[in-house]
Amino acid sequence: IGQDQNALEGFSAGLIDDNDLYRWEVLIIGPPDTLYEGGVFKAHLTFPKDYPLRPPKMKFITEIWHPNVDKNGDVCISILHEPGEDKYGYEKPEERWLPIHTVETIMISVISMLADPNGDSPANVDAAKEWREDRHGEFKRKVARCVRKSQETAFE
Repeated sequence: IGQDQNALEGFSAGLIDDNDLYRWEVLIIGPPDTLYEGGVFKAHLTFPKDYPLRPPKMKFITEIWHPNVDKNGDVCISILHEPGEDKYGYEKPEERWLPIHTVETIMISVISMLADPNGDSPANVDAAKEWREDRHGEFKRKVARCVRKSQETAFE
């Protein structure tokens, strides 16, 4: 799967346990000029045994308030969806999982998701509603709280 320790592009990634190649921990730095700037968000990537034919699952361990992350921390973005046709017709097959994706391309997609949420198919309906209706009020306050908490717990 490929090991990467440098915090290039605003993230770092490594194995949770050196004996288990399927479970990774990633740290994502909130992208500059977004509400998430300054945050240090920890997440786990769990790869299926038939990777790269099927996508990993990604779950934020650090609390994060975002339209495309459900309240349990599970990340819901196109490239982590099973390959093939979308039965709802929202996503084109090329937007979904492809075996060429790596930890790095997943992270780049997640960072761009933080910068630019997709309000059309939210995983967290409340966050999506606030993002649409009160982006600089309630939504911003909740994100700011998550950013502060993430800074306090980042290096525990």
